[in-house]
Amino acid sequence: MPTISLDQIEDVTTSALMRHGAAEPVAKSVAHAVRVAEANDNKICGLYYLESYCTQLQTGRVLGDVTPRVSHDRPGSVCVDARFGFAQWAFAAGFDTAVEAARANGTCGYSIAHSHTCTSLGYFTEQFAEVGLLAIGSTNSTARVSPPGGSVPVLGTNPMAMAVPGRDGQVAFQFDYSTSAVALGKITMAAAADELIPRGWAVDADGNDTTDPHEALNGSLLSAGGYKGYGLGLMVEILASALTGSLSSTDIPPLKAPEGAHHDIGQFYLVIDPASFSGNSFFDHVDALRVAVEEQPGARLPGAGRAVPERVELEDAVWTSVLRLADA
Repeated sequence: MPTISLDQIEDVTTSALMRHGAAEPVAKSVAHAVRVAEANDNKICGLYYLESYCTQLQTGRVLGDVTPRVSHDRPGSVCVDARFGFAQWAFAAGFDTAVEAARANGTCGYSIAHSHTCTSLGYFTEQFAEVGLLAIGSTNSTARVSPPGGSVPVLGTNPMAMAVPGRDGQVAFQFDYSTSAVALGKITMAAAADELIPRGWAVDADGNDTTDPHEALNGSLLSAGGYKGYGLGLMVEILASALTGSLSSTDIPPLKAPEGAHHDIGQFYLVIDPASFSGNSFFDHVDALRVAVEEQPGARLPGAGRAVPERVELEDAVWTSVLRLADA
């Protein structure tokens, strides 16, 4: 397997997206998110998605040259209409305004409406933590999760993320996970590799527990932690769809289909300036929590202390596909 630098991954991804219709600044914003996903070994949200991005640029499922509309009509509210473009580009368009609003107002509700899938939600919440703000994010997706006791999907995998700033200007810790028992991408990757999945991830079309990823894709995923995860999934659904005016999970079309309607997905972020509430003692609490966790051998806060590599190992087929898309 080839070992490729993150710089090259970002450059080639940018070229591939531009070759398929994305404007240069749009392509760069998406390519940087791909770079970060690969650096974090988040294969599902990295180059794995590039072919879908490129195909859907060509078919018009995602628009690669639109200018997002940013609205800031109330002190603690910043809204961005992605206009069926990439979530990364829309987020960047209103980011500085949301940061200023959170610092001036103490908190800010930051919404992205009518966007393409954002893939890695933690990529966005971390950006707030890097400038000293606490952020909680949510987004929904195509209905794949049935309610407890049911067998018909009504919720997406509906991830939520939280990123906490550290005293040193770094991210103290962060988490990003689906409210389903597992991310859909893990099941699609298992199906592509013809591998079994663990019990408890999904049920078949009749509501029976299954280890067959193909039956799972024709059935539905289960919530993480039963009814508790289901409740979190419902919370995310309201924040990401009802609060942004974007589609509900039951109305979102399949995300990776080459053709079809726009994704029309929303993301909602609650952004908090810690200084507005507890001042520097916020960081004292974060440090104390870190010590309490790390003094236990083998334990750490999620996402803390990650070393960012300069190069990552890729599967031959993946890198070959990327070079083909970029005509490199």
